[in-house]
Amino acid sequence: MNPPKSPFRRVAAIAAGALIGLAGIGAFASPASAHHPEPSGTYCLTSDGQVKVTWTVGNSENIDAKITKLKSTVPADFTGGLAMDATLPAKGQGFLTGTQAHRFDEKRPTIELTVEARWVRSDRIVTEERTVAAEPAGTCAAEPTPSPSSSTPTPPATPTPTPTAASPSPSQPATQSPTPTPPATPAPAEPVGSVESTCDKLTFTIENPADGETVTLTLTPNKGEVKTLVVKPGETGSVSFDATKGLVVTPAAEGLDDTAPIAWEQPADCAPGQGGGKDEPALPLTGAATGGIIAGAAVLLAAGVALFMVARRRRVRFTV
Repeated sequence: MNPPKSPFRRVAAIAAGALIGLAGIGAFASPASAHHPEPSGTYCLTSDGQVKVTWTVGNSENIDAKITKLKSTVPADFTGGLAMDATLPAKGQGFLTGTQAHRFDEKRPTIELTVEARWVRSDRIVTEERTVAAEPAGTCAAEPTPSPSSSTPTPPATPTPTPTAASPSPSQPATQSPTPTPPATPAPAEPVGSVESTCDKLTFTIENPADGETVTLTLTPNKGEVKTLVVKPGETGSVSFDATKGLVVTPAAEGLDDTAPIAWEQPADCAPGQGGGKDEPALPLTGAATGGIIAGAAVLLAAGVALFMVARRRRVRFTV
């Protein structure tokens, strides 16, 4: 006896083939991660009235980065490994730390650090900065006072005559220096900006904090149309330019200190002709990378079709 074929069998076979194909495409084309430095900071008050700030910077990625910008609102030099052009260790491999100390005249100074880092991968070059406000940590721990050397001989004490009628002198209270007023919590962090160069695009991204203000960024390329990026508080926006040889884009916005032109950089792992090698718009991604994706997806889709054909031809027979 041949039972009637269930309509769900055919649907299941088609779905299995499609899922296998989609899984193959996902395996060959994974999304890019968001590169960013991870700064943090604390400050404390020293006994002489200075503010001591300790900064720590981590890495979100599994490859080393380079510090390309380091700007602090504390007008003092950095001590420690945190410095311009320093290598930021990969995630899980350590941190960069730096210390600053300064005596502020104002009662409520702003204590912030802006760090920009640059990652170089085979298929993209990413530059992103982050601004962080230091958190208060109370009074600094007292530094240990070195004990006198035991090798120095102590001269014998000269005996003093005992007075016949000693009059007690009043105890003098210890002089205490006034405790400086701790700085207030710094202002909210600034918007985050990043620049990414891929084989076919130069992309500018703005991540605006929820407590910020609307950011209007004007991007002027050396060739082509001017583009404007408007990002409201709590939102993230981006604008891309087609990669061309010699492309340079100048950003401008109200309150933007760094308005230096930004040039597109061609990653190492780009197929010949990518990136507009002759000062033309970039060509679509072709070559070995795309061929591998298409070939892999085709093989897996073919496997799905084969499963469908096998499911279609199977028969269940009962003999008496």
